[in-house]
Amino acid sequence: MILRIVKMEFREECIEAFQEFFNTRKAHILNFEGCKHVELWQDINNAAQFFTYSHWEDEEALNAYRNSAFFKDTWTQTKAMFQSKAMAWSVKSN
Repeated sequence: MILRIVKMEFREECIEAFQEFFNTRKAHILNFEGCKHVELWQDINNAAQFFTYSHWEDEEALNAYRNSAFFKDTWTQTKAMFQSKAMAWSVKSN
């Protein structure tokens, strides 16, 4: 199992748009082969900061998702709303 967290900070005027965008994409991400769980967390101390938290069956599943046209389109649209560069962490879990 791969656990992945991505930290993103958005421009203030994009916060609501990002939340709506994520909600329209979440079901498709969950239906992606190898995705076991995905959720969005908003930092209670910084309304512009979000984290996605996901579980993937294995590294192959995560990489297949990250190389998909869907991910590329989603990431391109998400990055357009960023205030600063995103950070990501992946951990293997048993």
